[in-house]
Amino acid sequence: MESMFTPYAWLIPILPLLAFVVLLVLGKTNKTFGISFSIAAIFASFVLSLLIFWERLADNASNYVWDGWNWLEIGSFQISLGFEINNLNAMMLVIVTVVSLLVHIYSVGYMHDDERKTTFFSYIALFTFSMLGLVIAENIVQLFIFWELVGVCSFLLVGFWYFKPEAKAAAKKAFIVTRVGDLGFFIAILLLFTYLPEPSLSFTYISQVFTTDLVNQIPDHIQFWIALLIFVGAIGKSGQFPLHTWLPDAMEGPTPISALIHAATMVAAGVYLVARTYDVFLAAPGALEAVAIIGAFTAIFAAIIGVTQNDIKRVLAYSTVSQLGYMMMALGFGTKLALAAAMFHLLTHAFFKALLFLGAGSVIHSLHEQDIQKMGGAGRYMKVTTITFAIGALALSGIFPLSGFWSKDAILVEALHYQVIFFLVGSLAALFTAFYMTRLFCLVFLGEHKGKHKPHESPISMTLPLVVLAVLAVVAGFVYTPFIPWLATWLTGEEVGDHLSWTVIFVSSGAALAGIILGWLFYGKKAISADKVAASIPWLYKLSFNKFYIDELYQVAVVKPLKVVSYLLDRFDEYVVDGAVRLTAGATVWLGGVASRLQNGQIQLYVLVTIFGFIIFVLALIGRRFW
Repeated sequence: MESMFTPYAWLIPILPLLAFVVLLVLGKTNKTFGISFSIAAIFASFVLSLLIFWERLADNASNYVWDGWNWLEIGSFQISLGFEINNLNAMMLVIVTVVSLLVHIYSVGYMHDDERKTTFFSYIALFTFSMLGLVIAENIVQLFIFWELVGVCSFLLVGFWYFKPEAKAAAKKAFIVTRVGDLGFFIAILLLFTYLPEPSLSFTYISQVFTTDLVNQIPDHIQFWIALLIFVGAIGKSGQFPLHTWLPDAMEGPTPISALIHAATMVAAGVYLVARTYDVFLAAPGALEAVAIIGAFTAIFAAIIGVTQNDIKRVLAYSTVSQLGYMMMALGFGTKLALAAAMFHLLTHAFFKALLFLGAGSVIHSLHEQDIQKMGGAGRYMKVTTITFAIGALALSGIFPLSGFWSKDAILVEALHYQVIFFLVGSLAALFTAFYMTRLFCLVFLGEHKGKHKPHESPISMTLPLVVLAVLAVVAGFVYTPFIPWLATWLTGEEVGDHLSWTVIFVSSGAALAGIILGWLFYGKKAISADKVAASIPWLYKLSFNKFYIDELYQVAVVKPLKVVSYLLDRFDEYVVDGAVRLTAGATVWLGGVASRLQNGQIQLYVLVTIFGFIIFVLALIGRRFW
């Protein structure tokens, strides 16, 4: 099938970039036109993404690669700027443009009264350009450039309300912590450059090397370190343990950003990176095992923390960390079906988690409050928000037949085939997920209203995206079921038969229902006192509430020692380096002063100095005969 729309895929990121430029030029003038143009540009990108996705559905659709032009040339080594379209990134294009478009529309209402709303829209347009450029990058260096630009946009958006000290601190934390992971990713690129047989860093060539005998030219330990360091980059961006601490703090940014960047797109970049370089990981089983272990630990670790948090956005943030752990765990299983399951969960999670964040934003917009302990009764006043949020919560909890049920079970089936311990961890994380989402829903939407502001439904610009995302959260799961595993076949290129597992269905559904029932008994019916249970196990409650003191540990083990080292280096710079410079300058000035006194214009002084100089010269010549 001849590609009609795919050759124009470069327009998908260029259109948001054009919107960024227009908004930048307009500034605060003609805000309505600038925002409307931005939404129109994102909509055009979405339509083109859909058309390309439709082309990829053909049975004979082959990968499309456009090398573009040479950007950097060093001897025989060349780096081009181009793009590649395959089934994996075609799906990612649809996910990013759908969520970005809905967030743009939602932000019209949410940011209506903000004086800097055109700046806000310009930032999200730049972010969308960066994320789309990352998705279609033809080589790993080009991906890394957009990877870093995505990080810069995250810094700008998390710290958008820069007048809040918490927002400034969160922006700096997000930027610095993710840089730690990015350093690992950069070293992996250098290792690829050093050890690949040919001077090329295109994804096509990397895949060719690691899937053929060419991989034998790379030492086994180098293969391991390349894969592991790529994963380190993914750990930073996707908020995996131990680099997860930036993600909950990033909730200080506007809620639409939490939905766009920290639920559906940027944090998914790490998962996408591992999937994009999966052939590298398949050649390094040790690295794959690390991916599975860290992913499983992150899934249960973050779920436990989410149980006790009271900020509505932080609960969802830790849920995001946990669900990304699910995806990483699946990728660590090292099979094409596990890859498909991870990307399937990325797809469904993008919709129901964006829905939950935007629903939370609707509540915050109405109540001017983020502490769920100070909420309640919103369900009577905010019908659309309540119903759509409930759909998102049930999808996240994995309730049949919503999308989260199918994608969670797809991962658990692969976990059961891999090792039982991963299946048990995943099932336990599912129970905690259902529990904290029930807790959140009961405290926010049920009971009596406790806040100062009477709840009211949000405008249609905010509720319409909620409805669209709720529909997607319901139907998206049917692209990959045990009976019709279409998505897995389409992503992997391999025929996949039925993979029904009643064991997984019963255990996972039982865990989800148990979590919901327990949450209802604690916070809905209040038949069990949450305070009494917390008081009976204070050590565990404090660990969870204080996020296992990871931030405090970093303060003691990393931040304070670095401050001491920085202080000592600053003193060394001031007194030794700058002191030497000041001493040189002072000596020069002093010598200049002495010389200026000698050069005073008096002939007698010049004659006297000359005579003395001559006498010294003569004495030196005479003395030389005796030395």
